[in-house]
Amino acid sequence: MSAACRSGVRWLLQKSVCNIAGWRLYSAHPGAGTAATAAASKTGLPLGSELAGKSSLSARIHDKLRVLQSKHAVMAQRMSEDISTLSRDELAKISKDLSDASLVVTPYNRLLELYGELTELQQMIDSGDASLRSLAQEEKQEVLENVASCERDIISELLPKDSAEKAGAILEIRAGTGGDEASLFSGDLLHMYERYSQTKGWRIKPISMNKEGDMVKEVMVEILGRGVFGALMFESGVHRVQRVPATETQGRVHTSTATVAVLPHAADVQIEIKESDLRFEAFRASGKGGQHVNTTDSAVRITHIPTGIAVENQQERSQHKNKEKAMSVLRARLYAIERERVANERRESRNKLIGTGSRSEKCRTYNFSQNRVTDHRINFSLYDLEGVMNGSSLHHIIDQLRMQNDLNELTDMG
Repeated sequence: MSAACRSGVRWLLQKSVCNIAGWRLYSAHPGAGTAATAAASKTGLPLGSELAGKSSLSARIHDKLRVLQSKHAVMAQRMSEDISTLSRDELAKISKDLSDASLVVTPYNRLLELYGELTELQQMIDSGDASLRSLAQEEKQEVLENVASCERDIISELLPKDSAEKAGAILEIRAGTGGDEASLFSGDLLHMYERYSQTKGWRIKPISMNKEGDMVKEVMVEILGRGVFGALMFESGVHRVQRVPATETQGRVHTSTATVAVLPHAADVQIEIKESDLRFEAFRASGKGGQHVNTTDSAVRITHIPTGIAVENQQERSQHKNKEKAMSVLRARLYAIERERVANERRESRNKLIGTGSRSEKCRTYNFSQNRVTDHRINFSLYDLEGVMNGSSLHHIIDQLRMQNDLNELTDMG
């Protein structure tokens, strides 16, 4: 239904309800809002609304939003007056503050309008007219979807921005318990992230890989693009698969695991690593044979002595290139440790619903017989396993994780 049609339907619905109730209907000025909107602006949610207890925005957050709304109005008024009395710096500051506040206030104003629409539609549903009730119910579902979208926009703008989330990431997958089936599952996860990256327009560069056919024992890749780490940061943890392996003759379901680690790309971050804190070792690459394998000391192992972190790489034929890749991974791991330390201080040891994203944390189960993928951290299940594994539906889980994390962060801010 087009916007014009929806507006027309709503007007007819309102007019019909008013005729039934004996009310007079006045067309409000667009900037004035409705009485229901005014009520919503005072209470945060429409009175008696089914959003109570379900809205992403608490009453305290609504209080903060109303304060920001008032400040925005003051700044807008000042900019509409004679600005010749303002210095260049004052004008620049007010302009920036007004622009930043608009990113939150604009969707918040729209949200209050939607609250008002919900109140009006509920009155139509309660009017007793069957035809009106059907139309209003259909319209109400669309308004509820728009409410959820507005709330997500507001949350996204309220949260502090993390520069690391806008950059690329290093993805590491290791086979866990389950033998060959765990290695096959690791390969499936790699394929899932590759396909998902394609849908986002990201580029993947291999760093190191230990595989035999479809079995991947360990793999590390660099994913380049905008917003990679922000999207994949909650993929870290233990991924569990429940399915009947191809080699199983009795039809029994086996459980296998793989660990995933996602590290922020630290190429553009100043990480101080003293040369004296590093121990370099060169050794011969291992493999199935061939030129440069087991004949030259091209493989490299770098140990960061203060932390004990050791990184090795033998993917390239050149020792120099292997050293570069190993340093890139080491820098990313040290950066991840520093980020986690800062995050822990900010959380003040509070347990987060999303979790830490550590390798020891069970995060997700892929159940093939039930066509189900469940993320245990947010108790979210998606019955589209094939879509998730080919990357086309993975974004549904990622979006839910992102949303829950943002809500947690927003609660901490409150």
